[in-house]
Amino acid sequence: MSDDLRPIVVKRIKKVAGGHHGGAWKIAYADFVTAMMAFFLLMWLLGSTASGDLKGIADYFQNPLKIASQGGSGTGDSSSVLKGGGKDLTRTAGQVKGGDIDAKSRTVNLKETNAEQARREFEELEKVMLGELKQSIEKLIESNPALRQFKNQLLVDVTSEGLRIQIVDEQNRPMFDTSSAELKPYTRVILREIGKALNAVPNKLSLSGHTDAAQFGGGDKGFSNWELSANRANASRRELITGGMDEHKVLRVVGLASTVLFDRNDPLSSINRRISIVVLNRKSEEALLQEDGKVDAVEVGAQGLDPTAVAGPAAPGK
Repeated sequence: MSDDLRPIVVKRIKKVAGGHHGGAWKIAYADFVTAMMAFFLLMWLLGSTASGDLKGIADYFQNPLKIASQGGSGTGDSSSVLKGGGKDLTRTAGQVKGGDIDAKSRTVNLKETNAEQARREFEELEKVMLGELKQSIEKLIESNPALRQFKNQLLVDVTSEGLRIQIVDEQNRPMFDTSSAELKPYTRVILREIGKALNAVPNKLSLSGHTDAAQFGGGDKGFSNWELSANRANASRRELITGGMDEHKVLRVVGLASTVLFDRNDPLSSINRRISIVVLNRKSEEALLQEDGKVDAVEVGAQGLDPTAVAGPAAPGK
C-alpha cells in the first residue's frame, strides 16, 4: 500500500487534572467554610445587638448625615463596645442619643491635693526626725556616764502621739521623795540632760505624771494622787527648763494619778511611778491646740500643798 492511501489516525487524550486526587475541591470547601463562618458571625452580632441599636444601624445606612449630626450608636461617640447596652449583653436598652445623659464630671481641687501631699510628706519627714531624735537620746544615755547608770529607768519609744521618754522609779532608786514632788539629785541630772537634747527639734512637748495605785489616808477628798502626779510633772517641767530647754516648747502638763498604769498586773509596782515626756508630732499638737486653746502650758494640780497637813500620813511607796 502506498503512503498516500494510509489512513490518518487522530488520538485525543482527555486530561483530568489530578483526578480524584486533585486539590480543586479544597479551594471550594475553604470558600464554603469562610462563607459559613461569616454567616454565623453575622448571626451572633445580630443576636447580641439590642433592637434599638439595630434600628440605629439601619437609620445610619438610610440617612448617615442625620445620625452623625444627632449622635448615637452610629457615630462612635460611646465608650462601650455595645452601644447603649453597656457591659451587660442581656440588656435590651436601645440607642442612647448624644446629650440625653449628662456625663458625670469630676473636678480635682489642685490646691487641696497639693496640701494633702505636702501634709503626708511632712508627716514622713517628721517620723524620720523623731526617729533620729530617739537614736540621739539613746546614744546620749550610752555615752553620758551620769545617765548610763540609770539606763534601766529611761524608756524611749515612738507612739501615735510622737516620741515618748519615760523616767520610771526603781524599787531602791525613786525619782522623788516619798509622797512629795521634791526631785532626787540624780533625777535632776537626768531631766537637765534630756532638756538639752529636746532643743534639737522644734516640736512641742506634753508632760504627764503617774503614780501607783496606793492611796493617801484621806482618799481623793483631800490631797491625793491627782495632785501628787501633777506636782511631779510640773517639777519635771521646771527642771527641763533649768537644763536649757526652751520654756515655750511645753504645751501641756498633766497629772494622771494611777489611771494609766505601766504594769496593770501589779498596780502597786514601782514602775508605775513615772514621768512621761512626749515630743508631740504635728497631728497630736494640733489636736491639743484645738482642745485646749493656744496656750503655752496647762498646769493641773495643787502646787505647793502640803500632803501631810491635809491628808494625814501617806501610804508607803508613793
